[in-house]
Amino acid sequence: WAKSRMGGMSMNHKILFVDLDATLLSDDKTVSEENRAAIQKMLLAGHDIVLSTGRPVESGRAVARELGLKQPGCYMIAFNGAVLYDCAADRVLLKRSLPIEVTQELFERAAKAGIYAQTYNNTEIITTRHTAELEYYRKKTGLSYKLSANVLDLLEEEPQKVLMIDLKNTGRLARFREKNLEWEKGKCTSFFSCREYLEYCPLDASKGTGVSCLTKMLNLPLDCTVAVGDEENDIAMLNAAHIGVAVKNATPEVKAAADYVTEHDNNHNAIAEVIERFIL
Repeated sequence: WAKSRMGGMSMNHKILFVDLDATLLSDDKTVSEENRAAIQKMLLAGHDIVLSTGRPVESGRAVARELGLKQPGCYMIAFNGAVLYDCAADRVLLKRSLPIEVTQELFERAAKAGIYAQTYNNTEIITTRHTAELEYYRKKTGLSYKLSANVLDLLEEEPQKVLMIDLKNTGRLARFREKNLEWEKGKCTSFFSCREYLEYCPLDASKGTGVSCLTKMLNLPLDCTVAVGDEENDIAMLNAAHIGVAVKNATPEVKAAADYVTEHDNNHNAIAEVIERFIL
């Protein structure tokens, strides 16, 4: 399919990698009419879009469906690069996983530190108990959940990530990460996707590897890529893309890694600005 589509591609064909939360999505988790119109305009002009998120596939798919992203040229990087997904064909193109023993140890270490942790099967959150953190995450993503004292009992296969959440004391997550940096070497990779979320993903998974893998699969040069984000887990993606964009509301670290910072924030059509400036 990629090759047949290449036949109709012009030299100025672009592919936009766009983070969801606090980037494409407003704070109330909606997509503005201006952003929607800009996305449709770029798709009609023959460009590609990739929703690039730390969220599970199921949660990303809900956003893709809501935006009507079902034609060829619509993709998703989910679980921070652990999954590449073709929205048009409704199929997973690539999947990377956390080893079961690493997953189990992360839960044990989190429990010892008094930190809430969750993982996922294909469509649900898997965790040990119902907490304020679970409720907070569930409301943001719309996902259902299953509980078990031993999360391994509920996993159908090796998972794509473990997420730790702390709503009150984010310094505790930073200390946990620091304390376990030596342990994680060669097992998994960790980063923050927002102050409250510490993510543990497969070793070779990041939004940056997602950019390079997907462009290779589609036989597209890296110099046609534009990526836009706001948080630490977006930095690898901004570095991998030809043009890396930070939205106005991004963290200082993300702005420092970007080639361009938008004049508008996620609540005021930042993505429409990016599309007009770099895609169309």
